[in-house]
Amino acid sequence: MNTKQIDCVLELARTLNFKEAAAHLFMSQSSMSYQIQALEKEVGFQIFDRTGHGTSMTGAGLQFVSSLTTIKGDLRRAVEMGQNFNARFRESIRVGLTWRSSLLALPQAMRRMQGLHPDLDITPVFNQGESLEDFLAGEQDLVFLRDDGNRPAHATIHPLYQSRIYLVTTHDHPLAQRPLVHMEDLAGETLMVGGTSPGPLRAVQHRVVTTLGIDHFNSNDHETTLINVAAGKGVCLSPGLYNDGSDAFAWTPFDCEETISCVLLTHDFDERPEVAELIALLQDAYRPGTAFGKLV
Repeated sequence: MNTKQIDCVLELARTLNFKEAAAHLFMSQSSMSYQIQALEKEVGFQIFDRTGHGTSMTGAGLQFVSSLTTIKGDLRRAVEMGQNFNARFRESIRVGLTWRSSLLALPQAMRRMQGLHPDLDITPVFNQGESLEDFLAGEQDLVFLRDDGNRPAHATIHPLYQSRIYLVTTHDHPLAQRPLVHMEDLAGETLMVGGTSPGPLRAVQHRVVTTLGIDHFNSNDHETTLINVAAGKGVCLSPGLYNDGSDAFAWTPFDCEETISCVLLTHDFDERPEVAELIALLQDAYRPGTAFGKLV
């Protein structure tokens, strides 16, 4: 099915007259008839009834035209968006993210890049759990990842920051008042652990539970864990990369050597200076001691 066939069906559905519809589309009546017949053969049902008394819609045709009207509108909007982008921007960089807190510095970097390159569009793309797959499929130009040691082919790794481990509690929890929490401080606490935690965090959780013998229970994901923390059901250990910068919870540094390495990936073939410039801005924003560096 092509756009010409869509136009033919919609115009004939409006006029119910082959001659009139063909004239409106500046084509011959025979050509109009051919396009309709070819489409009916492709979709496998009759869209129009043709009788000696004129043309009418079949039941299937009415439903089909309703869907085509929506498709035509979506197509028009897609073209308009593309035209608007083409008129305003010269380049685009699509940044893949799994969660917003992983790159809290991105809006700041986007504003800086917009000032330096007004014709550059930077678009954050959120895709829970599938960012790497989308990146490898070419749907993203830059992607944030926890570095698990895998090295995707034809990709360049750019170190971003080492995310430390924190104890997450409510602000009124006694341990929230300390500058640093040690393992023995968790004696008597209930610790939430999760199977989706990155390897270094799982190692810390296992060490705390086995050494102290404290109560613990599994939590499906980070958001569920935070709800349980807020409800007073326990505390959790979390990498700082999950810290969204809000004041809802206390994030207190935990005394351990483990960190989670966080990186940016680009395609080997992408040598655009704007991409390198954006990466440099993000790396600078997460330098140790900076506002964002202190969060992670």
